Amino acid sequence: MNVSYLAHVSGKVQGVYFRASSQQVAIEHGLSGYARNLTDGGVEVLMCGELRNVEKMIKWLEIGSPDSEVEQVDAKQVPLQEHHFFAIS
Repeated sequence: MNVSYLAHVSGKVQGVYFRASSQQVAIEHGLSGYARNLTDGGVEVLMCGELRNVEKMIKWLEIGSPDSEVEQVDAKQVPLQEHHFFAIS
């Protein structure tokens, strides 16, 4: 079943290749969506794809990239969205 989840990741997640790493992991799991910096210092990640792969991505977000320090991940299901790739902005 395809789903879409939106996650807000807080902590030291900007300037540490978090978005680029998120993109790589998402592509490996066959997900589409995006990762973008937020003005509050967090990162917003939209993940669209098979539920089991989105769940794997959320688990990865809780750990993050090697130089990141994830404090919290708030993820919630949102209406299914159609994206054809995983973008960073």
